[in-house]
Amino acid sequence: MAKIDQGFSQRLVSEILTGLREGLSRFSGPSRVAVIYQLRPDDDIYLCDPNGLLKGHEIRIENTFFDPSNHKDLKASHQDDQPYHSIDRISGLKLDGIISCGGQSGPVFYQMWFTDHHPELLSTNPTERWLDHAVLRFSHDVANKRELYTGISGMYLREYATRAVEDHVRYEQSRLRRYLSCLEIYPILEAVLGISKTREEKRWARGELTFVDQGLLDRLDFLTRFAEEDRPLLDNHKHVRKLLQAVQKYRNRLISDGKYIIGIARGNIDVFNISAIFKGQFGFLKLNNQSICSFADGAYSSDAHQAKLFEVEEILLDYDIDSTIRSSLFHIVSDLVHIAETESFGCCIVLDLNEQLITIAGQDLDYPLLLERSNMLDLAGNLARVDGAIQIGIDRCLHRFACLMDGESIHGENRARGARYNSALRFTAQHRNTICIVVSSDRPVSVITNGIEYSAACVLRETSQSTVMPVTLKKWLKSDEA
Repeated sequence: MAKIDQGFSQRLVSEILTGLREGLSRFSGPSRVAVIYQLRPDDDIYLCDPNGLLKGHEIRIENTFFDPSNHKDLKASHQDDQPYHSIDRISGLKLDGIISCGGQSGPVFYQMWFTDHHPELLSTNPTERWLDHAVLRFSHDVANKRELYTGISGMYLREYATRAVEDHVRYEQSRLRRYLSCLEIYPILEAVLGISKTREEKRWARGELTFVDQGLLDRLDFLTRFAEEDRPLLDNHKHVRKLLQAVQKYRNRLISDGKYIIGIARGNIDVFNISAIFKGQFGFLKLNNQSICSFADGAYSSDAHQAKLFEVEEILLDYDIDSTIRSSLFHIVSDLVHIAETESFGCCIVLDLNEQLITIAGQDLDYPLLLERSNMLDLAGNLARVDGAIQIGIDRCLHRFACLMDGESIHGENRARGARYNSALRFTAQHRNTICIVVSSDRPVSVITNGIEYSAACVLRETSQSTVMPVTLKKWLKSDEA
């Protein structure tokens, strides 16, 4: 077989990586991507890592690729005439904090694609299917060669979110052979997004819609079925949105066969099913009761729609506090934030880590509320609704609520963020050993200390396609040693 043009393969890698990074960044937040590939068994191994995703894993990578015993996943004999779509999966490298998927095909002897494993992912499965498709696109483009190259792979991967979810559902269908299903997945996913964007009397959808294959409907516990000749079409988003009002409570759910709304059922479902749980402005998609992803604003994502508060955890580590107390404080704050998020109200929590509590103008309590008790935690959640902040001490007790946080104006205030946010900036700048957690009613959560908003987010430097150039793996390893 003719030798492949290395310049052309580098162009393919550059375009696929760019589209993959942009698509995954929309789906999961700022994401880095990388690839290691070898076009032929006797070719050099190349690596392309434009944002340093693989830095720190050099020893593991070197041992993997330069120890022959670690290539046990590869076929002993490479078949050049194997079609591009016939891909043998290769196990990921299992690098800490990284998701990886790879494969071997006729056009490409070896390829492994990598991206960040964000700790807040609802599920890694759609991301894995995304990387699997990058494997397929690269194999396809190398097979087509320069003359037939269309240049759409990067663009396709950029817009792949819904298809990634669909691919995972199909992957599970094939893996769980006992759950054979004729559900048409993509139209279902599009319908869920359409319903989620449809408001009824200015309110977003709430309730559960479950999809089950028509041949398995008799195994469900129906409360009622709609007359067959008058069943609402799934494509009629407005009608389905109205029907969801009937299942907002009591854990009942609408049942669909993927084309029609069949009726209302209750109880657990033990057959292959897809469920969309609508929670207002966002919702969750589940497969056999396992979360796959969420949806909001007409798109799927990996967002758990619940603050993880890594920033609070990191700041607490800087204080000389008993680990049990630190853990308890973190869980108290997390629970209070999640109460506010779930019930869609804004609040501010002042975590006062001083031995002598700061005196804040607010409503004092005769007896502090010990927040390690669940009933007191629920009460604290209700008190947080009142205008002003709640003050929690290192003793894990709520001491005041409706607190007015004042302070002198400081550099860095953001008038677009509102009074609660800017008051927290001023207060923490003036008072040491305090952390303010500000929850907005539209869901953003800000963690502020020392007059600065603390962020643990990954910020990526934009890279142009011209700078996304592969290098040989040996050169990359040597450059790290230097």
